[in-house]
Amino acid sequence: MPLSPLDPADLTARLIRCPSVTPHEGGAIALLAEVLAAAGFACTRVDRGGVANLYARWGKLGANRSFGFNGHTDVVPVGDAAAWKHDPFGAEVVDGVMYGRGACDMKSGVAAFVAAAVDFVQQAPPDGAVIITITGDEEGEGRDGTLAILDWMAFNGERMTHCLVGEPTCPFEMGEMMKIGRRGSMTAKITVTGVQGHSAYPHRAKNPLSAMVKLLARLDTEPLDRGTQHFDPSTLAITTIDCGNPASNVIPAQATATVNIRFNDMHSGATLSDWLRSEAEAVAEATGVEIGTKISISGESFLTPPGEFSALVSAAVQAETGRKPVASTSGGTSDARFVKDHCPVVEFGLVGKTMHQVDERVEVAHIHMLKAIYGRILQDYFA
Repeated sequence: MPLSPLDPADLTARLIRCPSVTPHEGGAIALLAEVLAAAGFACTRVDRGGVANLYARWGKLGANRSFGFNGHTDVVPVGDAAAWKHDPFGAEVVDGVMYGRGACDMKSGVAAFVAAAVDFVQQAPPDGAVIITITGDEEGEGRDGTLAILDWMAFNGERMTHCLVGEPTCPFEMGEMMKIGRRGSMTAKITVTGVQGHSAYPHRAKNPLSAMVKLLARLDTEPLDRGTQHFDPSTLAITTIDCGNPASNVIPAQATATVNIRFNDMHSGATLSDWLRSEAEAVAEATGVEIGTKISISGESFLTPPGEFSALVSAAVQAETGRKPVASTSGGTSDARFVKDHCPVVEFGLVGKTMHQVDERVEVAHIHMLKAIYGRILQDYFA
């Protein structure tokens, strides 16, 4: 007998009450496994490195068409709990708005696609497979989350033909934006080592701060590019400069700085790393200091070219919201940066303006609307 329709708002509330602050599971993955298993999904825990992950499939292994949803149940820390007007893990509803950590990012999105998938396979079993991948490591390092699931899938012959990531994508209004790609992201920690000395005798020292200022000016002066067809211009932001010097009459021996680059498809992490090191070498040679760079690339830029899949998602959003979503590549990174190596991926989710904030919240009506959008996507995909 088919199950009763699954209420996505109720499931969101139950997930919010799970204190799943990265990297703790908090009961959220276990709850979803229970819900999905009851609907006939074959559920497998794909835990790695102390991170809880879930893979759930309805349908036969190796189906010709396998639609996937991807999301995460881990959340960022609460911060100052005293600043919250509502219990961060209480899922309190006031005037049609649900409050709690993860209400926006992204337990509501997970609840919406789980509810849509459960109802769909019960009411209109598709000729194919529906796959749910949920991680507890999106807000953390990301090494043992979606990557672990994809590694497990490759080893076991599991595959999605297309995937939708349910991250919040709309800046202000429901339905206004979807993501067809993301900029790459990288961070460079720069260390300049000179020679300490008395500030009255600067010629006897090698000032690392002077060299650092020159280097950062070189990096920051010219734009990296002017943007491309689907991407805004790449950006470089200086995020910190430090030397830890408490004395005004001492030239320090060392200074550090960090820059963060968000880059489009004109670049790769490797080409930008080469550029950073080349600029550092030029300043080091000119000033006589030593400059080291430690670079971390958290994701390459990628694009799912506009086509049949993005058009299907766009049509479903417009049908349920009355808005045709803008196809964007803006914003930060998401686990779509990993999924894109497995299959075509598009992102669509809720309004994200309160994500990571105090009193994070979501309109309950939007959760139901999102379930309807995801349900329509499934119907149209398997039609």
